[in-house]
Amino acid sequence: MTANRLAETTSPYLLQHKDNPVHWYPWGPEALQAAQEQDKPILLSVGYAACHWCHVMAHESFEDPDTAEVMNRLFINIKVDREERPDIDQIYMRALHALGEQGGWPLTMFLTSTGEPFWGGTYFPKTAQWGRPSFVQVLESVSNTYKSDRDRIETNRSGLMQAITPKPSDKAEMDVGLILAAGEKMLSLFDPQHGGIRGAPKFPQASVMDLIWRVALRGDNEAAREAFLHTLKQISNGGIYDHLRGGIARYSVDHLWLAPHFEKMLYDNGQYLSQLALAYRATGDTLFRRRIEETADWLIEEMQLEGGAFASSLDADSEGVEGRFYVWSAEEVTEVLGKDDGLIFSRAYDVHPSGNWEGVTILNRLKVGLLPAEEEDYLTGLRAKLLERRRERIRPEQDDKVLADWNALAIIGMARAGASVSRESYIDAAVRAYDFIMQTMCRDDHLAHSWRAGEMIFPGFASDHAAMMEAALTLAEVRPHQAQRFLKDADRLGKALKASYHREQGAYYMTAESAEALIQRPFSIADEAVPNANAQAANAFSRLYAMTGDPQYRQLADDIFVTIAAEVPKNVFATASLLAAFDTRMHGKLVVIVQENDTDPNPFGDLLHAQTDPANAVLIVSQAHDFPADHPAHGKTALERKPTAYVCREGACSAPVQSAEELAVLLST
Repeated sequence: MTANRLAETTSPYLLQHKDNPVHWYPWGPEALQAAQEQDKPILLSVGYAACHWCHVMAHESFEDPDTAEVMNRLFINIKVDREERPDIDQIYMRALHALGEQGGWPLTMFLTSTGEPFWGGTYFPKTAQWGRPSFVQVLESVSNTYKSDRDRIETNRSGLMQAITPKPSDKAEMDVGLILAAGEKMLSLFDPQHGGIRGAPKFPQASVMDLIWRVALRGDNEAAREAFLHTLKQISNGGIYDHLRGGIARYSVDHLWLAPHFEKMLYDNGQYLSQLALAYRATGDTLFRRRIEETADWLIEEMQLEGGAFASSLDADSEGVEGRFYVWSAEEVTEVLGKDDGLIFSRAYDVHPSGNWEGVTILNRLKVGLLPAEEEDYLTGLRAKLLERRRERIRPEQDDKVLADWNALAIIGMARAGASVSRESYIDAAVRAYDFIMQTMCRDDHLAHSWRAGEMIFPGFASDHAAMMEAALTLAEVRPHQAQRFLKDADRLGKALKASYHREQGAYYMTAESAEALIQRPFSIADEAVPNANAQAANAFSRLYAMTGDPQYRQLADDIFVTIAAEVPKNVFATASLLAAFDTRMHGKLVVIVQENDTDPNPFGDLLHAQTDPANAVLIVSQAHDFPADHPAHGKTALERKPTAYVCREGACSAPVQSAEELAVLLST
């Protein structure tokens, strides 16, 4: 076997490193065995394909023969794609945090030969700078300590293992008042001028945004509503948004949303679409509709793969330079558009001869918001010309692996977007992606996490099952004639989650019982850039209970809340999605529309189209006998064969109503 073993993998990130002079192993028993046999420490390097600083460290160190010689002589070197193996990433990132480091990627951890961490960091420069030693100096120092001072290594190892081992909490009741209290605390951190959390860098913070919106609804809180909408407008106008093609980058390095790290992640854009759909329903603002259509079109045309699923990301770099594909000079804008049109475009998109960020221009609309429709239509034509020029550039690489949980977020976003702007093509795209996951990546009701080139990472994680439950329930709402199919899928996935991921203390481990054994079985209730798996499960079980009437799902949701209740007040920011799920459990309603004939005018359509409560669900049925016998809506009928609505909650349904005004009253109580 060759010294570098990554050529045999399918991960685009690992394949980026297959020609390194480093003797990389993928994670697995072969690497751990080699470390034990040679009595060498392990150098674990974790990153992902679109990561800019991962590329920097790769170019500086991993492609350098001299640095590689030191790595190969002193360590067993393991490379991990954090998107393929978030379980490994979570364990060792927690160890880094226990060392007092902020974290980030590339993650560089040093492990004993049995895989237990004893020290680490993130990016290490090739040469000593910024008060940090060079990477080779770090390597030699760690190796010397490992050889000569095992007591110190053991002290570090045992301390880190104790710090990262999850400790069971006492069970407690969740306090519904915590939803508003947490929201108010988060609201105090928002930037009133620029939106988002104050300071830099700025992340979209989708889970926090979701909770802020719910606080606006529950507390009739205009400040929370404005914080949500203003932040979404700033993101949509900022340089973090790709104004020529649609979609947002991962985060902005400044406090203005102007200068992003340019990688475009599927999970960000799926959640962005969901929030745009909600904002458009709430306001009718043309800005939100435009961003929905631009972003959904980009996802379909550039990110949807053959077979229907969505690719994971687009790289930040092209031609070895971050953002080169996306930035402009005033001269090139004028060259493409001509002097007069170039001036019109430059005024709208902040184009200056000196640039607006480190000598180049990042297109944005932060200074000039949405213009009258006629002017915006004219700018659309100018953007199309610049997009054609941009297509001549060398494109960033696409990471085309399919991740089940990230695809679920995109499915939800596309479905909600399609429903909000009445575009069936978006819902069609969501269903295609859903079908790929459920047909290609599912075995005996258990999902794989990752698929690429016919190879799968199986079994998947709790996040895959919980997120795809949410996707199924969303599709049940927007595709009424297929609702029973999607509800059955959600039921199957929920049973798989319970069977293979449930903890004795309650809630859910990240990994399945049958998964490869690691130094510990990961468990977390904290959000990352995506909602925590336990929050997704709690929200899905709460919705599944409402939509099926099956009390086992109410109990499964409540078990999660009781298990984690004592931990949530310790860090409401990191558990925002759990609080949002609790809001669904406490305030969610199911609207059942019994409509015998699809051709009958639906008097509730406009009202439901304007609904902005994410805790609520809507099912349209031909007859309420579609529900199980123990569902409160079972046997409800369309009075006088005309469309009739019922609002159901906690095992009971309202009296029938047949006007939008009456339904609005029921939903407001």
